[in-house]
Amino acid sequence: MKSIATALAAGLLLTAAACTQQKTVEAGADNNAVPASYFASDTTRIKDGGVQMVAINTPKGRFNVWTKRFGNNPRIKLLLLNGGPGATHEYFECMESFLPQEGIEFIYYDQLGCGNSDNPKDTAMWSLPRYVEEVEQVRQALNLNKDNFYLLGHSWGGILAAEYALKYQQHMKGLVISNMMMDVPAYGRYADEVLAPQLKPEVLKEIRAIEAKKDFQNPRYMELLLPNFYTAHILRLPLDKWPEPVNRSFAKMNQSLYVTMQGPSEFGVAGKLVNWNRVPDLPKLAVPVLSIGGKHDTMDPEHMRMIAQKVQNGTALICPNGSHMSFYDDQQTYMAGLVKFLKGVDQGQKKVQL
Repeated sequence: MKSIATALAAGLLLTAAACTQQKTVEAGADNNAVPASYFASDTTRIKDGGVQMVAINTPKGRFNVWTKRFGNNPRIKLLLLNGGPGATHEYFECMESFLPQEGIEFIYYDQLGCGNSDNPKDTAMWSLPRYVEEVEQVRQALNLNKDNFYLLGHSWGGILAAEYALKYQQHMKGLVISNMMMDVPAYGRYADEVLAPQLKPEVLKEIRAIEAKKDFQNPRYMELLLPNFYTAHILRLPLDKWPEPVNRSFAKMNQSLYVTMQGPSEFGVAGKLVNWNRVPDLPKLAVPVLSIGGKHDTMDPEHMRMIAQKVQNGTALICPNGSHMSFYDDQQTYMAGLVKFLKGVDQGQKKVQL
């Protein structure tokens, strides 16, 4: 009984502290505090932590995809498109340490075949045009519109975000293309001509020998790539220091989706996306665009800077210490730039100065 009483007392203290904190925020004692409305939820629904399953119509039938809203800001709603393709929303969890304190609402979303969403296990479904229509159906279901809808796509998600914007930018307020070139053949050349020569000759020779035999299931392939390429250009930390959300997301990778679209590894492209190139169409984008890259990225930093120059209202952010996952290995630079862009566009700026 004593332990129960102690627990109840502790609970009452926590409740009182929470109420006091909420009153402080509502009273505006701290001008930088997040308004209490940021954590408001729909009172007409059972509380489910902001999770909403969205029904998607496809040529192969109806499926459900998973979304989760974090926060509430009627002016800035940021939908996140994960990379891979085939990873999950989970590697974006670092956003929780930065965006809520700025009052920015963001929405996790597992694309079809990823994470908590349905997996039709049909390679015919792994199609860029179909994914564009999926994003549009998600936008409609979540009531995102030209007055509040920002789209951030990372890596493969950057391809998807750009392709979506080229068709549906009239529904958008801002676009963030994160760590992705708009020319996949150029990405392949950058890997071959710039990144490959940075590897030790004996390592590159063994990698090329495995690739020549198309022996990609050979565990030696990733044994070579992980410490020699991934820790230099994907996430610049020792493998045993990679953040848990990254490892958790990558462990759930849909290999069917990844190999079909990307190919066997990040060391170049060999899947359906191999000929994708939207550079000639970039001038059609009038919506404000932030192009983010890392100096040590798998993608060419100068190409990612060029994206901002080609679109009508572009801003570039090249993280000097970052690689492909700059929101981890150059975190402060990435997040400060992202927040400044979102708030700048919200304030009416078309070309935000970082």
